[in-house]
Formats: sequence, structure tokens, C-alpha cells
Amino acid sequence: MDKESITGSEALMRSLLNEGVKTLFGYPGGAIMPVYDALYNHRHELNHILVRHEQAAVHAAQGFARVSGEVGCVIVTSGPGATNTITGVADAMIDSTPLVVICGQVATSMLGTDAFQEVDVVNVTSPISKWSYQIRRAEDIAWAVSRAFFIAKSGRPGPVVLDFTKDAQINLVDFEPNKVNFIRSYEPQPRVSDREVELAVSMINESKKPLVLVGQGVELGNAREELRKFVEKIDAPCGCTILGLSALPSSHPLNMGMLGMHGNLAPNVMTNKCDLLIAVGMRFDDRVTGNINTYAKQAKIIQLDIDPSEFNKNVTVDLSVLGNCKKSLAAITKKVKSAKHDAWKRGFEPYYNKEYKKVIEKAIHPKHGPLLMAEIINAVTEATDNKAVLVTDVGQHQMLSCRYFRFTKGRSVVTSGGAGTMGFGLPAAIGATFGAPERTICLFVGDGGIQMNIQELGTIMEQKSPVKIILLNNKFLGNVRQWQAMFFNHHYSFTPMMNPDYELICKGYGIPCRKIVAREDLASGIEQMLTTDGPFVLHCAVKEEDNVLPMTPPGANVDEMILELQEK
Repeated sequence: MDKESITGSEALMRSLLNEGVKTLFGYPGGAIMPVYDALYNHRHELNHILVRHEQAAVHAAQGFARVSGEVGCVIVTSGPGATNTITGVADAMIDSTPLVVICGQVATSMLGTDAFQEVDVVNVTSPISKWSYQIRRAEDIAWAVSRAFFIAKSGRPGPVVLDFTKDAQINLVDFEPNKVNFIRSYEPQPRVSDREVELAVSMINESKKPLVLVGQGVELGNAREELRKFVEKIDAPCGCTILGLSALPSSHPLNMGMLGMHGNLAPNVMTNKCDLLIAVGMRFDDRVTGNINTYAKQAKIIQLDIDPSEFNKNVTVDLSVLGNCKKSLAAITKKVKSAKHDAWKRGFEPYYNKEYKKVIEKAIHPKHGPLLMAEIINAVTEATDNKAVLVTDVGQHQMLSCRYFRFTKGRSVVTSGGAGTMGFGLPAAIGATFGAPERTICLFVGDGGIQMNIQELGTIMEQKSPVKIILLNNKFLGNVRQWQAMFFNHHYSFTPMMNPDYELICKGYGIPCRKIVAREDLASGIEQMLTTDGPFVLHCAVKEEDNVLPMTPPGANVDEMILELQEK
């Protein structure tokens, strides 16, 4: 059969279709124009979402990937178009989000000449991506695209960057589809060791006080059911990282809540009381561990992970079990003894009761005063029957949303975990509406974060993306203000915010908006938001100097949590 001679840009379109791509996020420009011309002829097969800024294209693709489990795809131009994606690429790398970012580039004859809108994208992005490659020949397109998608979605997922020179876009090639499913020296699915499984089984059988730490690796490995069977068989309480929150239903009796600096008191305290810590698909981030020198020193530690570079990186462990946790959990569960740890589980109750009395009850059921962020979050999750997707920006609202939103389904948490990228929320929520169109997407965002990518209201307007936006406005950069209050003698250095009229802004974009100030209007406002077709902004005026508690101060031990602060 004769091969068909087509342009490199057309070859890219066919390669994307060959990978099953249906949705793209992007922004055109000079060096990528041939690709957009080819895209015009495929606009009914490839749904291109025009964002208003290239950073937003990557965050939208992240939101799409997180909720769908598919690879997010981005197309931008060269120079500033490419460099505007860097924050999103770095964010995707640390949070293990599968992306393929395709950037335009000047012609190969112009490389290294400081040509108009030329940037060395490969060297800029190599440290923050799984693979970065420059396509200089049209003949390499099919191979490079297939390899990019294979690398992005296999093993520990992550972003891949393809730098696409203009001559490769316009030159002709005898196109033949390519499918990469093997790369020498790259082992994305390492075999689970029988010996490591046996050692894990022995350690678990001997344990009287096991604690399981649940990370995003459970979601990425599609191992929610394997996790449930495992923890139920060994009767082990669990604590979840922020990105692992929906890996186990919030209502599960073994789910003791969130780990970390602003997590729940019980799992943090019991980390330093357990005799066996089992970390599944989590990387012992410093916001989870607190002071490494005192972290779980009384316990033996087992770490299950697909990425060997995570073993003994932050915390020295007694046993590393390499492999996809879907396989390693199943193998361990099959051989481990059933157990009951009723006394150990009861030990969590006093800490939960203490936190509920001192923090939770006051936060979600305040008797008087201004609206609190926690009570709004709690009201929204109840109104959605705990089935919505939570998307957040970064700040106080992020920590409170992760604490008080509840989950029944997997892939329900979309937030910037490792990078803490303000401006992430709005575009990520747009992407989530395309990745899970059948689900309710609830975005919680602060007045600081929303202004970092507020232009994406234009994308929502054009796409009619049904994002339910809950804007929690405290007129501060709240997270920084809290630290200034606690550690910098209330010196609010450039954290108060002068805000625009958000209702007027929404009106300009044709997005319904309602402002809530009084507590008695909250329920009707949430109902109006959830019953309105398409997007809606619920603008809530909240307490200006509200704090996120509990809190483990930086450098403190994981179990040294502050539950109350003295009012100024």
C-alpha cells in the first residue's frame, strides 16, 4: 500500500487522532500557524478550546487529565507562548499529571540566531518534564508524538514537551502511523518482587498498630478497590494526602482524614504512635511529615511506589515495594492475614473529638459573626451529596476545601499540590468540565487566586463551561496574612487586597453571579448556583481574618498541632 504524502502539520493531526485525542487546549501564534491551519480541517474531530493565556491552557489540560485519567494535550506557539506554559509544566511534573505540550518553534535554519520569538524550549523544560524533544524533521513526527504519549501516561505520569520547528510543520512526509509501546532502559511497569511482598506481609502480620498513608498514586494506578480491600482485611486506619483524598470514600470507617500541616489531628498524632507506617503512592512531602528528624521514629515503615527515586528520598524506610500499587496491594492482600485492631482504632477517637470541639464545630456551624469559609464549603458538599469534583486554587480556601469537602467517587480532587500555583483553579476547572462532563465541577477560589487568571472567564463565556465558582472573598492574600499574623507580629505587608466589582466583571462576561453576605442567604444562593444551567459565580464575603486550623507550624513535629489562636 502506497504511503500518503502530507505536510508535517497534517501528520501531527493524524498522530494525535491515532493516540485517541479528542480535546485540545491552546492558543495560536506565528510559529505554530501551519498546525492551526491543519487543525481547521479536523475541527470536527479535535475539539480545540481557545484559552486566553497559555499558562491557562496547561492548567486546563491538567484539570482534564486529573478527572478523566487521559493525557491532557496543549498546543501553543514559540517564544513567549512556550515560556508561558512553564509554570503549568512544572506543576504537572511535581503532581504527576500526564500532559503533552506541543510548542511551535522557528525553522531549523534559524535555530540559535536569536530569531523572532525563539527560545531554547528543550533546555528550559528538560528539568521539569519527563521528556523534552525537538522535532526537526517531518519524518520524525509520528514517532515523536507516539513516544510522547507513551512516556506521559505510563509508569509515574508526567508532562512531555515537543518543540516543533516550522519547517517540520510545512515539509512533506510519506506518513505512516506509529505506535510506541516500548523504550529501551525505560521500565514504566516494574515487576512486583515476590520477596518484597513476603517481607511486607510478615511486617503487617506482626503489627498491632498499623497506619496507612494514602497518596495520589492510588488514583493514578486505578487502585481504589485494591486499597479498600487491603485496608479492610488488615483493619488499618488511614490518613490521606491532599491529592489522595478521594482514593478512599470520606465516609469509610477506616478513613481518619487528611494528613499534613492543616490536616486532621488524629492521623497526624497517631503517625507518631503507630508501630507500622504503610505509605501507598505518596512521597513524604515536607508538608505531610513536619520535622523529618522526629517523624514516625517509633515505627517501621513500608513504602509502596512505582518510582524508585522516591524510596529513601525524604524518609528512610524499612522496606520498599516497587511497582504499580494496583498490583502490589493485590499481591499483599492475597497473602496477609485478616486482623482486627479495635483498640488501636479507638485511640483515634479522643483526638477527633478534641478537634471537632475546638475547631470543626465552630468552623462549619458558627453561631454568629461573618460567614466562614469552612461553613460555605461544608454547605456546598452537602448540597451536592458529596458527589461533586472539588477544584481549588491555592491558599486558605484550598486547605479548608480539602478539609471539609467530602468524597464518594475517585478522581474528585483537582488542586495544585506540590507547586502551590496560584491561578491554577479557574482554568483547571474549565478543563475538568471537558474531562468529566457528566459531573458537577465546584471551584473554590480566593480573591487573590482568581485575579491571576481571571481572563479565563472569557473561555468560560465562549465554551459555556458549567463551572460552579465559589469565590471566597476575604480581601486578603489570606494564607500569607495568616503566617504574618502567627510569625511576623501581625505585619500585614502587602497582603490586603483592593478588589474589583466582581459582579460587574461577571456581567461583562455574561456569567450569572450572586453575592452572599448574610448567613441566611447562603442556602438559597447555593441552590441557585447548582440549579442554574451553565456557569455561575457565588461571590461570598467571608471573615477577613479567618484562620486555617489545626496547623503544624513549619519545623515542628507532625503531632505538634495548634488548635486555637488568640484573637488579635
